[in-house]
Amino acid sequence: MAASLAPTSSRHTGVDRHRDRFRTGLLFAVGSALAFGCSGPLAKALMEAGWSATAAVTVRMAGGAIVMAVFATVVRPSWLREACSHARTVVSYGMVPIAGAQVCYFNAVSELSVGVALLLEYTAPVLVVGWLWATTRHRPTNLTLAGVALAVAGITLVLGLIGPDRQAAAQVNVVGVGWGLAAAVCAACYFLMSDRIVGQGPHGLSGVHPVTLAAAGLVVGAAAVGLLGVSGAMPLTFTATDTVIAGATTSWVVPVITLAVIPTAVAYLLGIVGVARLRPRFASLVGLSEVLFAVLAAWVLLGEAVAPTQMVGGAIVLVGLAIARQGDRGEDSGRAPG
Repeated sequence: MAASLAPTSSRHTGVDRHRDRFRTGLLFAVGSALAFGCSGPLAKALMEAGWSATAAVTVRMAGGAIVMAVFATVVRPSWLREACSHARTVVSYGMVPIAGAQVCYFNAVSELSVGVALLLEYTAPVLVVGWLWATTRHRPTNLTLAGVALAVAGITLVLGLIGPDRQAAAQVNVVGVGWGLAAAVCAACYFLMSDRIVGQGPHGLSGVHPVTLAAAGLVVGAAAVGLLGVSGAMPLTFTATDTVIAGATTSWVVPVITLAVIPTAVAYLLGIVGVARLRPRFASLVGLSEVLFAVLAAWVLLGEAVAPTQMVGGAIVLVGLAIARQGDRGEDSGRAPG
């Protein structure tokens, strides 16, 4: 009797472990999206005070790099040596998913409306699903595809691109669309590279610790964006003018420090850990919730109202995420041994 129960008990233990891993991964991913969602309103407060977009990105990356470097030195003293031993991985991660996404997005904004640029960047989950489909030759379930379609449709409502409250038609041009799609590629690389780099065992290529990857990646990203500004490739303008946040006038130091810590250091660390615990496809869909949090943060910090269509869009995004998760569970059940 005891012998016959052992396999069942072991199987239940494995299921529980997988379930706990998913739950903690989802918590990290949602926390990362929440933190990332604060970046737009904080950066906008600085830009309304006279800062250029490049300057806001530079202080965000540089401040986040300093915070993560100090944190990594305390909790993982060997992080610098580990980063040097994986220099190619760290440089590619810092250049593409971190610096590349920021640079491409702001270039898209310079040619398109913010809403259209954001929508283009948030086609990243579609790119992740397509890439995994093409490289693994494994077709996503109908539920996963339906979840992707619903999530993207919900984002268009959240951004106000369709519906009675839609924004004015944007001046769309080929250059702007190219930058926006490049930002989407960089965002897709963030999910795919985080999964492959941090993962251990057969699913991970290098096993770089999340703390090391976040700290070293931000250092590389800050240096890359800073060089763009110093070289004159993009305008770099700083001011010491006070900013307005949540209706209160405060020193420019407050949004700078907050921008460096929460939407950068904390967001990237939580995001890397979350992606490593979730499927990159589903993690990329959870990342769509960043737009929802950005809308809420803009309402709280900048007083921007939330339209009824945005609320409906947020509900549709959540439904899409739930359906996509059911699709992933279906794949797990289909692959599991009988």
